[in-house]
Amino acid sequence: MPVEAAAMVDGQDGGAEAPSMIEPLGAIDTEDDGLTERACMPGETRKRPQSVLVVICTRGGEFLLMRRTRPVDFWQSVTGSLAPGETPRHAAAREVYEETGLLAGGALIDLRHSTLFPIIRAWRKRYAPNVCFNREYWFALVLETRRLIRLNPREHSEYRWLQAGPAHALATSWTNRDAIRTLGGLAR
Repeated sequence: MPVEAAAMVDGQDGGAEAPSMIEPLGAIDTEDDGLTERACMPGETRKRPQSVLVVICTRGGEFLLMRRTRPVDFWQSVTGSLAPGETPRHAAAREVYEETGLLAGGALIDLRHSTLFPIIRAWRKRYAPNVCFNREYWFALVLETRRLIRLNPREHSEYRWLQAGPAHALATSWTNRDAIRTLGGLAR
């Protein structure tokens, strides 16, 4: 598996900057998802174009997916941007706790994989001008069994524990699907 990959995501207009490989996320209306309501105001910190993806699974092969509040029907594992000065490992542990209530501690596995992908146009206002790509670092958290999840209601509305096949089919992001496919064997 290559260490870096680039692909189009739904909502990209495919201009000259677009990579040649296209794998859409699916039917996501990024123009009316509530994320374009305002640009960053003076004094606000812009998002860093680096993020983490943390796939949480059990040793029995079940994967945790959560449905975002916006865009509607966007299913994902734990994700989040790195804060200024924050390492990917620290961001991964922080995001796991913020989104699920779980403490990852030393159980967090750095998969030593990152993916570069274009930022959906509707979300670019959160970043500095001319920032069009994000670098995503992959991590895993393998649990003995399912855990009860404490969702952050501002970000997610429900969660499901699913076997690898159904989790792969439900995940909206191509990077999330790739990570689930990669971890399918590790979970057992």
